[in-house]
Amino acid sequence: MTTSLPALSLLETRVLGVLVEKQHTVADTYPLTLNALVAGCNQKTSRDPVLSATDAEVQATVDRLKSLSLLVESSGGRVMRYAHNVERVLALPSQAVALLASLMLRGPQTLGELRINTDRLHRFADISAVDAFLQELAARPSGAMVAELPRAPGSRENRWMHLLSGAPPPDSAPSEHFAPPPGDFVALTEITALKANVRHLEEELEALKTTVANLRRELGSS
Repeated sequence: MTTSLPALSLLETRVLGVLVEKQHTVADTYPLTLNALVAGCNQKTSRDPVLSATDAEVQATVDRLKSLSLLVESSGGRVMRYAHNVERVLALPSQAVALLASLMLRGPQTLGELRINTDRLHRFADISAVDAFLQELAARPSGAMVAELPRAPGSRENRWMHLLSGAPPPDSAPSEHFAPPPGDFVALTEITALKANVRHLEEELEALKTTVANLRRELGSS
């Protein structure tokens, strides 16, 4: 990575991605408490890979990101709350931050997957708009923040990854999980749409669970 920031760890990018995501999806409870941040990092839906970070690990990561000015701390009620500072520190528009957040949370994705997965963070008009912002991130004079991965055999599209954790290994290629299998394109598109709808429902359910848990804690309920 050629930006002024040091390479970030997986948990550091996960924390930043969660903060960007929750800023849009659970705005009423943002900035997040440590408990909410841990829950977001360990969320089993819309995450790749799924993590099991402890409170202590997330707190240490928060402190590290604070030292880089990528995260800011505030006092909210009886607990500390945390918000990201990505747009200001990296001098990025909100559209680019939405794309980076999705890549940090879900791993490498195609243009179509990114457009679907960032819908709640920023609604891109079309795939060409997603591509335009990725090209800008890849051509930043201060250092590329994303890279296009080689196309795997049998796949129809290239995938993109973020570079906040460093450059991809030389043999990087899309995994079978994301490589569309040979077959009818219409059927593949329908399956992708159905999976996207399921992901959105799962995300809404997780957001509701987090909101209810936060309210119960604030009200002192067990």
